[in-house]
Amino acid sequence: MSEPALETPPDDVPAIRVLLVDDHPVYRDGLAVLLRSIDGLDVVGTAADGLEAVAAAEALAPDVIVMDVQMPRLDGIEATRRIAARHPDVGIIVLTMSEADETVFDAMRAGARGYLLKGSGQDDISRAIRAVAGGDAIFGPRIAARVAEFFARPPAAADSVAFPELTGREREILELVAAGRSNGDIAEHLFLSPKTVRNNVSNIFAKLQVSGRAEAVIAARDAGLGRGSGGTTA
Repeated sequence: MSEPALETPPDDVPAIRVLLVDDHPVYRDGLAVLLRSIDGLDVVGTAADGLEAVAAAEALAPDVIVMDVQMPRLDGIEATRRIAARHPDVGIIVLTMSEADETVFDAMRAGARGYLLKGSGQDDISRAIRAVAGGDAIFGPRIAARVAEFFARPPAAADSVAFPELTGREREILELVAAGRSNGDIAEHLFLSPKTVRNNVSNIFAKLQVSGRAEAVIAARDAGLGRGSGGTTA
């Protein structure tokens, strides 16, 4: 059965102003071309990382931001948190490869009103933009199922997460730091650039209010992280 065609908005309805944020130029520019071809959507700008996204949100006043998660300088979760705090009327849709529970709930806590996986079709992304612009929250089918499963668990199963101020990626890196991994080992293990790992480690130190790696390891191990994981000492 074919999907219903997208509705064309009336001529007197202002186009939805969309900002696209992704550090991969081929994907970002390709998505911009696709969305610009849809009536009622106006891609007013693009950004290559979270810091650019925060600045563009100020300068361009978009209605909806389509936000990647893993980006250099400032990740999409923290960018979402900053934008949502200053511009609560802007709808933010996370569009990422990750369907990990931590990333999904980090995005929701940061203020995202939509969550889609890369690989979603043009029609799915367009519908999500229209829904979020109208004040709704929307999640892709696989993500919606995970959210429903999470809230269906008994309360005891939904234990509190250590260091809720950290993003999912930062918590993952802290776990490896606590296990004695060097930045180089972490970069190789997570398929990240050394610079991205350094930036995340700096963010972790700032958020945990620790002076360096040794204090971070102590705090992490006190919270139960890094135990029983082998690693190379930094």
